[in-house]
Amino acid sequence: MNAAGLAGAAALGFPRPALAQGEPLRIGWLAAMTGPSSAPTVGFNRGVVFAVEAINGAGGVKGRKVELVTRDSQGDPTKAVNAVQEMISQAKVHAIWGPTNSGEALAVTPIMARAKMPNIHPCVIDSLIDPAKYPNAFRIAPSNTQWDDAVRSYCLKVLKVKRVAVIGDTTGYGVTAAKASGAAFKQDGAEVVYLGNIDSTQPDMTPDLLRARNAGAEVIVVWSVSTGMDARLFNTRARMGWDVPFVGHPSMASGEIGGLLEKPANWDKVYAVGYRSCSYDEAGKLTPRSEEFVGRLKGKVALADTLLWWVAAGYDAVSLIAKAVEETGSSAPDAIVKHWNGLTQYPGIFGDYTYTPTQHNGYPTEEVVMSAANSGRDGSFRLAPGYS
Repeated sequence: MNAAGLAGAAALGFPRPALAQGEPLRIGWLAAMTGPSSAPTVGFNRGVVFAVEAINGAGGVKGRKVELVTRDSQGDPTKAVNAVQEMISQAKVHAIWGPTNSGEALAVTPIMARAKMPNIHPCVIDSLIDPAKYPNAFRIAPSNTQWDDAVRSYCLKVLKVKRVAVIGDTTGYGVTAAKASGAAFKQDGAEVVYLGNIDSTQPDMTPDLLRARNAGAEVIVVWSVSTGMDARLFNTRARMGWDVPFVGHPSMASGEIGGLLEKPANWDKVYAVGYRSCSYDEAGKLTPRSEEFVGRLKGKVALADTLLWWVAAGYDAVSLIAKAVEETGSSAPDAIVKHWNGLTQYPGIFGDYTYTPTQHNGYPTEEVVMSAANSGRDGSFRLAPGYS
């Protein structure tokens, strides 16, 4: 692939002759398409479908059509386990993309490891990547440590706060992320005045925010993929007349939050994890690679109600699987894994990925930044105040 990035299926190196009659390349897509954790998956899915259509439109992978095997886990770890087992034993997929929820990934990653199934996912819990335990699992997005470091640095160095409230939802991800975030803030000298977990379907956030305010919190750090929960927190803050900033998970910048707010101003002073590849400059321009990608999506893939990085990462995940098969000429698990282990600055849309046999966290740390959550435009964002 050329250094200019994924400029369409042709840039992926896929041949254009008519499809061969050989076995399809089956990619499992473990997707929480419905349920409270569905917001990221909707965006990922758009990128996945766009990539599959582009590859197949260009002749497939060495003449093999890409066949997407999608299963809706609904964000439920038990359903995710059942879906993975079915993908492996019955659908006979060659690689699996997903899940997109860390709670599910904690349940299914060991299963895929035992089956030696090549797996690429965006789940952020650090323990999900361990080349010794899970030599087949690769992360396409930052780890939670990378997210947490960016959030903590912004709170302490840019906002210059000392007293922090940390809130997570009650999923496996929310509990783990909130606990790790609170510990890291304490280690860096901040006072964690409130640490709690909230059911993402809880209708009234007032008791939790009252406890945080009464404890003297100067910032609310949120770890949840639930946009409904985020919107209720923002609405509650406004009704309380509290000017505290929110900082945290990328879902706080999801376009669908706009329709859940009691008034647009409730989204002010909300800073979500973002990425330089999906951030626009003062002139409103993205990086050249992302600008070109958005141009190709126009009229085909909606971005107004999702995040560009979700779409880009879904596109990149399919491309990474297809490129491994195209380069090696094989869809065997060991061939795919070996190819990924040798990637250095693979030019995706979301980022440049580098993997080795001992490092399966492939996303560059320097690309993780904070975004102004209410500045969304085509799924991309303006950098939060304080960045050069």
